Amino acid sequence: MHVIGKSAWRLAIKADRAVGAAIGEWHKVAVAAGWRNLADLRRTYPSADFVDPYTVFNIQDNRYRLIVKIEYRWQMIFVEHLLTHAEYDKGNWKK
Repeated sequence: MHVIGKSAWRLAIKADRAVGAAIGEWHKVAVAAGWRNLADLRRTYPSADFVDPYTVFNIQDNRYRLIVKIEYRWQMIFVEHLLTHAEYDKGNWKK
């Protein structure tokens, strides 16, 4: 998979360096993946949720939410947001 928009997580990493290792591990797995659909993705990340049109991953022991749009057909992941759990719960990212 090709990951686009990594700059979306720079602010979160700047605020909490510990999330950098967790997002780096997610990135390594995602780039090596060949997911064809959500069911395929959930074999790797069972807790990933589909919130139309996004896929939401729990990062760093559920402290963060990584929100991406995946185009399986083109093998591309567009990173939209990396938010703390509290920021995610506010729902402003949906707008």
